[in-house]
Amino acid sequence: MEFSDAVRRRRMVRNFDPDRPVPRETVERLLDLAVRAPSAGFSQGWAFLVLSTPDEVTRFWAATTDPAGTPDSWLRGMSRAPVLIVPLAHRDAYLDRYAEPDKGWADRDEARWPVPYWYIDTGFASLLMLLGVMDAGLGACFFGIPPERIPGFREAFGVPGPYTPIGCVSVGYAGTEDKRSAYAVPDAYTPIGAVALGHPAPDRRSPSLRRGRRPVAEVTHWGAW
Repeated sequence: MEFSDAVRRRRMVRNFDPDRPVPRETVERLLDLAVRAPSAGFSQGWAFLVLSTPDEVTRFWAATTDPAGTPDSWLRGMSRAPVLIVPLAHRDAYLDRYAEPDKGWADRDEARWPVPYWYIDTGFASLLMLLGVMDAGLGACFFGIPPERIPGFREAFGVPGPYTPIGCVSVGYAGTEDKRSAYAVPDAYTPIGAVALGHPAPDRRSPSLRRGRRPVAEVTHWGAW
């Protein structure tokens, strides 16, 4: 699929076909795309918890929703997804990286950061997975985990404290019931940065790239931490 087609056709799917499993190789391809996201200082402060068995998926929903409540149409559709990928951000990876000599922020002060780039970069990785899902002919939805349910989620899957889930990506085949559901910037909007556009000119590669890309196996956890 052409990249522009994947971008234009990408949408959130909220109902899945429970009878069509997603091959492990497909999930691994999505993770390979995720780790190619940009990250500040090539910090790569992310991790991905993959839940791909019926028991793991059931435990996720038990930990993140009210077990005494009656499932609504959203939860009924979402819980049919055979695979869940939880992207997690690791703040300390960024503070440690920028304390290195070539960056010079030895005080590890979060105030130096205009916004928490560990969340932004993990979001970039999540978006690449969403586009990869489209390319693979699947459906996906990015959704949040309620803050009050995060401790239960951590306990259920052994997630270490320094890692923060930024949401969850449900992956599967779309169910038949799914539907598409100068700078006067208002105060309610916060700039997270800017995207520079133009024709490429001679450039130098970032020296941070010498750190090497972290392999998928190093940042992925299948079933539990």
